Parts: sequence; structure tokens; C-alpha cells
Amino acid sequence: MRRLHWIVAAVALALALGAGTAAQQRIDKSNMELIGYDDLQGRSAYQPLVHKQGDRWILYMGHHGGNVLNPLNGKMEPNGTSIVDVTNPKQPKYLAHIPGDAGQGEGGGAQMVRVCDGSELPRADRSKVYLLRSFGTVGHETWDVTDPAKPSRLAVVVIGLKDTHKNWWECDTGIAYLVSGDPAWHTLRMTKIYDLSDPAKPVFIRDFGLPGQQPGAANPTPMTGHFQDVHGPISTGPRGNRVYFGWGYNANAVLQIVDREKLLNGPKEPTEANLLYPQISRLDLAPIDGSHTVMPLLGVPVEGFQTQRVQRPGVAPGGASATIATKRDFIAVIGEESGNECIGERQMVRFVDVTTETKATGVSTFTVPDSGGFCGRGGRFGPHSSNENMTPIYYNRVLFVAYFNAGVRAVDVRDPYHPKEIGYFIPAATSKTSQQCLGRGANAPCKVQIQTNNVEVDERGYIYTADRANTGVHILELAGAARKVARFPS
Repeated sequence: MRRLHWIVAAVALALALGAGTAAQQRIDKSNMELIGYDDLQGRSAYQPLVHKQGDRWILYMGHHGGNVLNPLNGKMEPNGTSIVDVTNPKQPKYLAHIPGDAGQGEGGGAQMVRVCDGSELPRADRSKVYLLRSFGTVGHETWDVTDPAKPSRLAVVVIGLKDTHKNWWECDTGIAYLVSGDPAWHTLRMTKIYDLSDPAKPVFIRDFGLPGQQPGAANPTPMTGHFQDVHGPISTGPRGNRVYFGWGYNANAVLQIVDREKLLNGPKEPTEANLLYPQISRLDLAPIDGSHTVMPLLGVPVEGFQTQRVQRPGVAPGGASATIATKRDFIAVIGEESGNECIGERQMVRFVDVTTETKATGVSTFTVPDSGGFCGRGGRFGPHSSNENMTPIYYNRVLFVAYFNAGVRAVDVRDPYHPKEIGYFIPAATSKTSQQCLGRGANAPCKVQIQTNNVEVDERGYIYTADRANTGVHILELAGAARKVARFPS
């Protein structure tokens, strides 16, 4: 009887996930279990974010461009922002869709989402919940999502841009770092910084970029694709006083460490001297390396260093006071794989020791070998981004990396000098999963293949993967030995 129940459950899951080929239908996993799933109306997904609102947990999902039927109102709508109640992760409930900008792929949609409670923001309505999102490639806007089923737009923060991407919003201060394409700048993406402590009344603070990208630069940066465009800063807020910028998503990567106080309160005219003023250090990686996401792993108590002792002057050898802290600071620099079927340089996750910030040093890499024939499966095979939620459950212990057709990979980072994979989950294709083509044109060979694009975790420890090939969102949890690496409340 138990075996019969297992078979029935497996068949039900297969039907829920859709058709797909026999090979794709088998979910491939290790130490990660599928808890829940929503097809997100078949929209190409980018950034997930889960926010606790009262006694509910709400998933906000940013989308790439496209145009899909919204069954809630029977209308065709440009892909924008999906809002899903995941209070019960086994039974997600789709609440609302906010249309984005018209256009396909990177040229439309509303890829990025951040959410803050008014009770945290310094000048907001304390009873409300606010959404910050990009709008296609042209702007950024704020929304009131206090009732997540009935979102309403508050303000257009900035419009008239030529590109957008990932942003960062400090809920305790309201400072927002908006990746933007200002037409006056010599780059497709730089950063516009705003005070959104009152999301209904945006206040511009300054523009920021690398020297040579600013208007009127003596030696302007060549406009060559997305090389050395910013892809998304991460701030540690007033307490940490650092903002980490990654430039060059899959080539000519730069890791830049910036003093937040100087960035916000220093001279703001975008001259070369003023752009350099808040910079603490800059690490230029190899020309083939990318830095789509730069995730700080700060204060890591490195495993294996706990017995290390340093002799201080005037201290007796072997004395207790000779033992010092063994914590180190790191940045996980994640390059974006951009070529289908392994065409182009391989991108990896690179761990950089920034304990001495002015002497940042690469110490290790993480990559997934092509032992599963991923290069021939179709679509991209390689990293794209990591989770950015710093919940104590996972922070400095497990890093989740979206790996396109290799799903999501769980990496043990307790010793960043020796990162190791401890789990993975590769979703099955469904009837909504789109084709990934090798080249363009009517004769280009295409294969139906999932493309895990981004990943995020919530404060409960659930893991959410977004699929850019229209497959939806998969809600996961760690299992087996991998779960023991995390720090779940006892």
C-alpha cells in the first residue's frame, strides 16, 4: 500500500509539472526537496523576493519581457511582477500580476523587485508595505502592496533611461541604489542613488559609476556591449558602511569596494576625482571573468582555523591571550554564463578574500563539471547569481547559486578557501518551458530546456528558484546531510 501511495504521488507531481520529454520529466536532485510550485502564468522569471507581511509570506517575482494571458482578469498583459502567497509553501496562491513594460526578453517586463515595510522606513506610512521595481529598460517606480492582491502605483522614481537591472533598497534608511542607463553616460548601466525613505516622494542623491563612464569624460569608456556595466550593488547599510559593486557581467570583471558614508555625503558632481573619492579598493579580474553578482560573506569563522594562534609582542608563548579571532571577510564574485551550449568562456564563482580591503585576493573557485552532459542539453550551462538574503539560517554557511540548465546548487561556504557542493535541484521541463536555440534564424537548432535564472531564500529557510524559460517558480528545502550544514532554529 505504501508503494502504491508513492506511485500515485509521483504521477500527480508529473501531471502538475506538465508534459516535457521523458528525460526532462525526471527531477534531478540531491539533498534538496521540492516543496511547492507555481507556473507564474508561464512568464519568464528573473528576481524572486519573499517578504513577511503580518502572518503571511508573500513572494514578489520580477519578470523578463513577454506578453501572456492573465487568467485572473482574462487579459493579455506584458510580463511585469507576479505576487504569490507562499504562507503555505506546499500550496502557493497566485494573488496578482502588475503589468510591466511592453517588449521581449531584456527589452521589457519588470525584472527587479525589492520590498520594505513602512514601519522600517524613516518617513513612510508605518501601516503600509512598499514595493520598488524596475519598469522595463526605461525606469524605476514604487508601489503600495499593503494588500498584495490589490497593488497600486505610488510614484515614478526615474524615467527616460536606456537600461535597468538589479537594485538594492536599505529598508532602515530608505536609500536605494538603482542600476540605470542614463543616456548621458558612457555605459549602458550605472547607478542612480535615491532617498526613498518616503516611497511616494523620491529624492535624488547622486549618480555613480566608474571613472571614464561619466558625462564629459576626457577618455570615455568604449560602449562595447555590457562590459564593465554595473549589474547590482549590495549595501551593508550604515552599520557596515560598505557598498559592493560588481562590474562586467561576463568579461572584464571589476569588484569595487566603496565607503558608503563618502558615497552618500561626499562631493556628488560626477567628475573623475569625485567618483574615486568613496572607493576603498578596486580589483580587476582577468578579461574572461565576469561579476554579475558580488555577495559579501563577512566575518566567516573559517573551519579549520579555530586552533590557529598568533603570538603578540610581550605575550608568553602559548598563553591564552595569544589566540586571536579566526574570522575572515570574503566576496563571492559570480560571473554570468551567457552563451548557449557552452559557447564562450566558462564563468565561475570566485571567492575573494577582502579581510584586508585594499589587498583583495582571489583564493578559490567553484564550478560544476559537465559530468551530466549539460553542455549538450540546450540553453546555458553555468552560474548567474546567488541568493542575497542574509538570514542566519544560511549566511556564511550555505550559498545557493542559480546555474541555468544545471538548476540550483547548494555550496558549503563555511571554509571559502575550499567551497564544496552539498546539494542541487534541477527542475523538470513542463508544457510551458520554452525552447533554447543555438543561434538565430529559422534553421537554428533548438531544445526545450529549463533555465534556473535566480534564487532566493526566506527567513524560514525555504529556497525559491526562478526560471527564465517560462517554467515558473520552484519552492525547495534542504534535506539529508546538507540540512545539517545550515543553522535552523532548534
